[in-house]
Amino acid sequence: MPGDIVVDVGHPDDIIAARQAGHRLACELGFSLTDVTMIATAISEIARNITSYAGAGAVLVTVAYREGRPALVVRAEDHGPGIADVERALEDGFSTGPGLGMGLPGARRLMDRLVVDSEPGRGTVVEMWKWVPPDG
Repeated sequence: MPGDIVVDVGHPDDIIAARQAGHRLACELGFSLTDVTMIATAISEIARNITSYAGAGAVLVTVAYREGRPALVVRAEDHGPGIADVERALEDGFSTGPGLGMGLPGARRLMDRLVVDSEPGRGTVVEMWKWVPPDG
């Protein structure tokens, strides 16, 4: 299996680098073009949240077992202000900033799973994954 890819995110150009890392790994794992696009888009949304709300963080793209199955796993971590109400943040249209409030809920729809661990003053970790295709 391919190794970990870590992209430091602190500038809008880093969003592109994170997206490309996910795209590359998804292609290597045999995901369909549709799934590759969904993975890359979800990574863009999560990385954009880092630059917009936390200022800086990192995105890890890897292959790991989740729920007993191999998955392409994306872990985005920052040390920003955190999210006070994670459930609301996962609702379409909810935003604490200038965005449309579509980033987290959109990423959740594009991936098989999305988990958010956050609290105010501690930063945020978003982990999302898509199951590796059986023939991948």
